[in-house]
Order: sequence, then structure tokens, then C-alpha cells
Amino acid sequence: MTAKHKGILCIIAAGFCFACMTLFLKLAGDVSPFEKSFFRNFVAIFFSYGVMRYKKIPFSPVKPGNVKYLFARAIFGTMGVFCNFYAVDHLVIADANMLNKLSPFFAVIFSFFLLKEKVKPYQAFCVIMAFCGAVLIIRPAGDSLFTFPALIGLLGGMCAGLAYTNVRLASTHGVPGPFIVFFFSVFSCLVSIPLSIPGFTWLSPRQLGFLLMSGLSATGGQFAITAAYSHAPAREISVYDYTQIIFATLLGILFLGEMPDLFSLLGYVVIVGAGVFMFMCQKKETESA
Repeated sequence: MTAKHKGILCIIAAGFCFACMTLFLKLAGDVSPFEKSFFRNFVAIFFSYGVMRYKKIPFSPVKPGNVKYLFARAIFGTMGVFCNFYAVDHLVIADANMLNKLSPFFAVIFSFFLLKEKVKPYQAFCVIMAFCGAVLIIRPAGDSLFTFPALIGLLGGMCAGLAYTNVRLASTHGVPGPFIVFFFSVFSCLVSIPLSIPGFTWLSPRQLGFLLMSGLSATGGQFAITAAYSHAPAREISVYDYTQIIFATLLGILFLGEMPDLFSLLGYVVIVGAGVFMFMCQKKETESA
């Protein structure tokens, strides 16, 4: 098996893990997004800590000038998690996953403003198409322009795009990846604690089990996607990340009885199509360089 094939298998495995995370979150029932976020990131703290110990990464590897990137990644990443978890609770999980997958398109926009990177015509076209697809998912409902949970899901994708842009900024300034994950997980847990108190839910053993499983699934996804990009560059395998939508749709149908409607399915096709087109353009651009 070639390195590229290993990378493809790993990124598909990551998609399955993240889809399972959303399923377990929904199965946990009526628990606040803040409490769910705490358990999801609490598990990640131990795994990222273990990786740092294994790789002998110090716990103070950040120069003072790079701290702002870590906090920006943590703040927007935490907001993105809260929004995504709220969307998972109130939408079909496939819709929530798809709206979260708008983050690469938001990253293109934020890279223009924060990294001063030029937006190429095909990227602008793909961003426009992606948001047209999003409109099909967050379509008008009743007297309101869009459903509130869908708008929160869209906001989650935007926050994730900002978070990933700051991950790139931190990485290019020499901050180790495992430390970025550790810092984000600790920050998110600390923020989640006071926000969980007003609507705190005493968890049943079943709910606790599902939340711990969501944390394990998310951690497995993080490790799988890290392994994927260690085997092959993003330009060759990133498009397979959209398999998460297929897994989320199937899991929603099998375990929750959730069937996306025609407008949502059309939105998936438009957004995934925009993602595949941008992937192909970037790959061709890289090969001709």
C-alpha cells in the first residue's frame, strides 16, 4: 500500500470518527453544549498531554509574540465547538456536519484579511458556490429568514475557519501542533465550566457514557487526520474529508431516523462540488508550479 493510499484511509477513518462524535453527542440527549464541550475536550487533554510527553515537547515552547495566535485559535475554536454542538442538538446531524464543513471556505476569506494571501478567481467562485449551498440548508422557515439553529451552525463554521487560520499562523511561527491542541483543550474546558453551571445537568450513566464516547471519537479523529497528513500532502487527500458527510447521513438514518430533505441534499451536492472543484484547481496549480 502506498503512502497516499494510507493517507486516504486515515482521512476517511477521521471522517467516520467525527461523524460518530456528532451521533454520540445527540444520543447524550438534553445536555447543554457547554457541558458536552467540557467532556469532549477533557478527553483530548489527556491524549494531547501524552503525545507531548512522548515527543518530549516542553509545556512552555511559545515565544511571547505567538501567544496571541494561541488565544485566537482557542477562543474561536471554542466558540466553533459550542455552535456546532448546539447545531447538532437542533438539526439533522448531516446538516450540522455540512455547515461545519464550510470552515475551509471561511479560511480562504480570513486568510485574505489576516495572512494577506491573494484570493484566486477559482477560490472566490468556490466560496460563492459554497454559500449558495449553505442557503439551501439554512433555508427560510415560517416567518423568519433562516432557522436559528442553522444560523448557529453557519456561525460555527465561520469560527472554525478563523480558528484554523490561527492554527496556521501559530504553526508557521514554530508552535508545535500537539501543544496547540493541548492549549485549546485546556482553554475550552476552563471556559466550559462556568458556562455549564446555570443549566447544569446531572448525567445518567448512559449520558456520561455517550459523552465520553464522543470525546474518544473526536480524539480518534484528530489522531487519524494527523496521521493522514503525515502520509500524504493535503493537495492529494483533503477532498476525502467530505466522506464525513456520507457517514453522518448514514448514521443519522440508521440510529436516529433522520432523513435529510431534498433541499439539504442539494445543498450537500453544491458544497461538496465546490470543495472538490477547489481541490482539483489547487492540485493542478501545485503540479504545474
